[in-house]
Amino acid sequence: MDHVADDFSLVLGGPLHRLYLRTHLARAPLDLLHRRIIAAVLMTWVPLWVLTAIDGHASSGSAIPLLFDLDAHARLLVALPLLVGAEPIVHRRISAIVQQFTERGLIAPEDLPRFDAAVASSMRFRNSAALEVFVLLVAFVAGQWLWMTHTSLRVPMWYGAHGADGIVHLTVAGGWYALVSLPLFRFLVLRWFFRMSVWYRFLWLVSRIPLRLNSLHPDRTGGLGFLGHGILAFAPVLLAQTILFSAVVAGRIWREGATLPQFQLDILAIVACLMMIVMLPNAFFAMQLERAWHAGLREFGDLGSRYVEGFRQKWIAGDRPASESLVGSADIQSLADLANSFEVVRSMRLLPLGKSTVLRLAIVVVLPLLPLTLTMIPLSEMIERAIKIFV
Repeated sequence: MDHVADDFSLVLGGPLHRLYLRTHLARAPLDLLHRRIIAAVLMTWVPLWVLTAIDGHASSGSAIPLLFDLDAHARLLVALPLLVGAEPIVHRRISAIVQQFTERGLIAPEDLPRFDAAVASSMRFRNSAALEVFVLLVAFVAGQWLWMTHTSLRVPMWYGAHGADGIVHLTVAGGWYALVSLPLFRFLVLRWFFRMSVWYRFLWLVSRIPLRLNSLHPDRTGGLGFLGHGILAFAPVLLAQTILFSAVVAGRIWREGATLPQFQLDILAIVACLMMIVMLPNAFFAMQLERAWHAGLREFGDLGSRYVEGFRQKWIAGDRPASESLVGSADIQSLADLANSFEVVRSMRLLPLGKSTVLRLAIVVVLPLLPLTLTMIPLSEMIERAIKIFV
């Protein structure tokens, strides 16, 4: 039977998705991904290459031509396609996670209307044209102001240079970069954070519903272990952020003579913040998990007391039938099974997150930053060290 949870998606809906469908950049629900990625690159990076080739700033003509601008290439050729490519991944995984609430029986029949209302409310929030237009305005107006006022051009770049009046004078390619490429990139980044806020809101609403958690569930989170897989759905979005950050740091080291240790705190802050952004909403269920944990300890404590008392009376106090032998008795196995079940309850986690999931997310987030170590240790030296270790 169809259920309203089947319609949940963080990606479908909203003005941009409708534009995809009307311009044939997508076929329902999210097919034709390659078209959207190609269109994004054609709108943002290709015009820069053409315009700089015309005015002589593609590979020369300024202290840093377009060819050597790591920031621009990482932003438009790597991070931007990742942001677009993340859509079908998030759509499939998050939609499947939401369906698990009903498939696993975590929602009592009498609470299904509240759950359906949470889904419907979240979809209305996601589809808000006003909010998406607001995100676009922030990306264009606020982002443009921050870029123009905080961009420090110590040397002439392909997109412009500081004039004698202290104002950044843009080239033709710089105008396209400032008015089209950067705002589109910022919009997609901010739109993803808006969609994450939809996910926050939905999980908060669901966490207010009394769930039927089972402290005996082998995932050791009362049956909510599937929520942990949701954080990996956003891995491409986080990866895009750290790729861009890595390129910015590499550019500072290359152009300005900075060193990697100068960015240690920045790197730690970026990695910690990105991971917390996707893990935090799982904490909404901590109170329910704690109540389920206490209830499980109490219930199994009572059951264990009754069982071990009966076991003691039968096998230790001497009340067992003379014809029954302890060797091969199922009572011993039952006692062991009871202990194993109690251990599952006792080790129940208060956050639906597994160590392996967090570790995998950390690896994805940190991976783009690893090449920066080459700025401190030459590649040849690293290879030589590796050979000495393994040979």
